[in-house]
Amino acid sequence: MACAVLIGGASSSDELVTGLPKGALPDDANTTGEITIGVVLSLTGPPAAAYGLPMQRGFELARDEINASQLGAPGIRLITIDDKGSVDGAVDAYRKLIGRHGVSVILGPGYSNQVRETFPIAQQNRIVAISSLSSATGLGAIGDFCFRVGLTNDVLIPSSVETTQAILGYQQVATLHDETDFYSTNSNQLVREALAANGVTLLAGETFQTGDSDYSVQLERIMALNPDAIFVSALAPDIPEIMIQGRGIGIPYSVPFIVPYMTKEEAEAAGAAAEDSISFTSWISAAQTPGNQEFVRNYRSKYGIEPETWAAQTYATLNILVEAMINAQSTNPTAIRNALANIDDFDTILGKFSFNESGDADYAAKILVVKEGELVDFDVGAIDSIGGK
Repeated sequence: MACAVLIGGASSSDELVTGLPKGALPDDANTTGEITIGVVLSLTGPPAAAYGLPMQRGFELARDEINASQLGAPGIRLITIDDKGSVDGAVDAYRKLIGRHGVSVILGPGYSNQVRETFPIAQQNRIVAISSLSSATGLGAIGDFCFRVGLTNDVLIPSSVETTQAILGYQQVATLHDETDFYSTNSNQLVREALAANGVTLLAGETFQTGDSDYSVQLERIMALNPDAIFVSALAPDIPEIMIQGRGIGIPYSVPFIVPYMTKEEAEAAGAAAEDSISFTSWISAAQTPGNQEFVRNYRSKYGIEPETWAAQTYATLNILVEAMINAQSTNPTAIRNALANIDDFDTILGKFSFNESGDADYAAKILVVKEGELVDFDVGAIDSIGGK
């Protein structure tokens, strides 16, 4: 059910903003009069700039708006632990938040390889865990206390491949993926399955490893096969350089790079090399979903930058959690789990949001294309130059 609430503090006016929950938070807060929520993300290490800091900003903005809106109700307090971009760091953070702080809910971590190790800890301890970013297939099914807000690969990729293939008509393609990253290998597997289902020939499947910086050999082999498109499954630091090196060796712009979950930050880092590349993703700043334009304005005002996709997903995550706590009228993890499972068509900045039976997100995917340096809707932007069309 769509809800609305009067926003104070972070909002620029006393208008009603949809997407935030209506009503009061449960009154069984801790002795400080606050509802404590654990957060695990990367404040240091390689993932911090691309993933962790946008996640932190999204959580903080949502917390500030929720606290300002819940007059007379307990506030939200976030206990954030830096996972340092590692699996061990995320596992240690979970243990501290459960054992030392006694939280009912943990938000994060972001990487799927971290989630694969931390979700079982939450399930064993019957603590609600929600990852706002993780999208590798199957992790929500680890247990009924485990949820994810980012669109998973098995939801995002098949429909997006079907749509882009129907419009662009690519018949033979190549793939390039990070063989040492769990998300990337899962993404690549789903891409290959979707291509086969749509009758597309796979000419080559090249790989690299996390930490590599030279992709020229793989890209030269791909270029020699003259594909219609190149699918890339990789983490944020690798995506711009792959596109730059690909265009640098002469891969023509009529051969688009198609990159699941490429964000505007990666497109901007790649510069002209990103032109006509395509992203399958969860959010776009121009969307007219409930509360989205207010979120964009407030984010710009608070941080002085444009909101990132990962910030949008974490902002939505905290609002979805608070909606569940209000519906449950409890901070008991089992009650929250049950309320989360019953979230259905809840209005968020991502669109109408539901959880499926596995605890994974269900909402409309976005297909975007880079035009003149901007990610725009694939159905709206001029696409005549792509793929020889």
